[in-house]
Amino acid sequence: MSDESINKNFHLKKRDEISLEKYVAGILSGDISLLSAAITLIESANPRHRELAEQIIEECLPHSGKSIRIGVTGVPGVGKSTFIESFGTFLTTQERKVAVLAIDPSSQKSGGSILGDKTRMEDLSANKNAYVRPSPAKDSLGGVARNTRETIILCEAAGYDTILIETVGVGQSEIAVHGMVDFFLLLMLAGAGDELQGIKRGIMEMADAVVITKADGDNIENSKRAKTEYKNALHLFPASESNWIPPVSICSAYDNSGIEDIWNTIESYKNHTITNGFFNHKRQNQAKYWMYETINKELKRSFFNNPEISKEIKKLEKEVTDGSLSPFKAAHLLLAKL
Repeated sequence: MSDESINKNFHLKKRDEISLEKYVAGILSGDISLLSAAITLIESANPRHRELAEQIIEECLPHSGKSIRIGVTGVPGVGKSTFIESFGTFLTTQERKVAVLAIDPSSQKSGGSILGDKTRMEDLSANKNAYVRPSPAKDSLGGVARNTRETIILCEAAGYDTILIETVGVGQSEIAVHGMVDFFLLLMLAGAGDELQGIKRGIMEMADAVVITKADGDNIENSKRAKTEYKNALHLFPASESNWIPPVSICSAYDNSGIEDIWNTIESYKNHTITNGFFNHKRQNQAKYWMYETINKELKRSFFNNPEISKEIKKLEKEVTDGSLSPFKAAHLLLAKL
């Protein structure tokens, strides 16, 4: 066993020794160490840790739900982490408590992840009114950490009223993040050729606002042109269920221009959707969605942990690969054993 594994197991063992009551009291009082320890329990694959984590979540649930949850996505190189540091720092000056849940891409070969967001957000990480938590994406949908939804509950219970979720990039992960946030912010670049190339219509349709980043220096005019192009593109989409028209703005995290305007947009959206009932309706649908996602995850786990299936699966796998059995028939045979 490696030194890293021994160290991790030691710390998880120490977390086991903390009582449920101490965890909950610590989280509700804003104790960062106990909040981080509880999130590590959520991320653990150990059934004992997961059981304790679920108890902590249930105790914290009545104290959650009072934040605004914001998803931040964009093409690679758009400067998501730089933007979040600037935006998060601005929010702390408005007497808000900010939690940043940054999803790090994991290696498909080793399972390791970079977990470098605390390095990239040095100032925000040191801010007493901010909490930055990088999480490895592991093998979950589109690179989104499967436990982010539960982590949101703990952060809200700890008093964080603004939750920022940074995704790994434009792709399947956005669908999962969109299913756990109130406001979905799409960051885009200008001056990189055709502004609409490479952007999936589905991502644009999910956006509650589009922001052109790096609008400073020689790039200001390009950003203004890109803003016009995106506004025209968004008008082609059908009206959203929330009856909100996504605005397009420009900003620079370098000189902090346009940052306050983005927050004003988010507050306008929240007021608009609370008034027309969409805000709560969306959260209710998200809670139902995550219930079914959890069922799917647990069914898959029980399937592969079933001793009879484990015994049979290698044999059927060989028959499938040598062509003597169809993949569909093999799957049905295995499912019949569950």
